[in-house]
Amino acid sequence: MSFYLKAAAGIGSTLLVVLALIIAFLKGMIGLIAFITTAIKIIIFLGFVVVFVGVGLLVFRAFRESRRSDD
Repeated sequence: MSFYLKAAAGIGSTLLVVLALIIAFLKGMIGLIAFITTAIKIIIFLGFVVVFVGVGLLVFRAFRESRRSDD
């Protein structure tokens, strides 16, 4: 009888350990996905900043050239 209790306790603790490992793995995966999406958002934001600065420089350069041609 005690053999069955020990075997059942071993299986139960093994299942708990496997469940804890799965939870830790999923928690790590969620963290990785959050990091990757944050990095992508930052890259997209920096791309927009570069585009806006580039357009601003082009407009400023065209404005400066038009003032030179008027003089």
